[in-house]
Amino acid sequence: MPIELAGYCSTLFPPYPLNMFKALAGICLLHLTTIFFLFWATIDDAWWFTENLYTDLWGRWVMENNDNVWVYMDIPTSYRKDYLQAVQAFAVLSCLFAVFSLCVFIFQLFTLGKGKRFTISGVVQLISCFCIMVALSIYTDHFHWNEKNGWYGWSYIMAWFGWLLTLFTGIMYIILRKRAD
Repeated sequence: MPIELAGYCSTLFPPYPLNMFKALAGICLLHLTTIFFLFWATIDDAWWFTENLYTDLWGRWVMENNDNVWVYMDIPTSYRKDYLQAVQAFAVLSCLFAVFSLCVFIFQLFTLGKGKRFTISGVVQLISCFCIMVALSIYTDHFHWNEKNGWYGWSYIMAWFGWLLTLFTGIMYIILRKRAD
């Protein structure tokens, strides 16, 4: 369906094969960016930090005696293990579902007909979105809420960007499916 903009007529995805190839390449690039953000957030060491402490989902790095030497330590026992394991599990599940969604997307391009292609990819991507949202919600609610001397780190922020991108790509896959009907 054409979109009329100030006398200029175009379509969202013109029927030209090269333009569709560019659109699919852009979708794949966006999906890979989403996977990158999710993996980065899950693996990197800065969900919470202070001037001499970095904490992530797996451990803690503490600067000893202000001599710029970082020492790895286990997560303190004050962290409830069940909540921490839930955050770890949902963050890892989010990464796995995002990778699986990309594989399903590529598989669907070559096997399913129009109108059916992107439904499963969108649903799996929205499951990934749900998983990282649960991980972030648990972490926000149960960890560091009473600590005044620190702040959420770049990994935590990247996890929120990952959530936003998984939500966007999941909805985009559903819209692409609707457009093909």
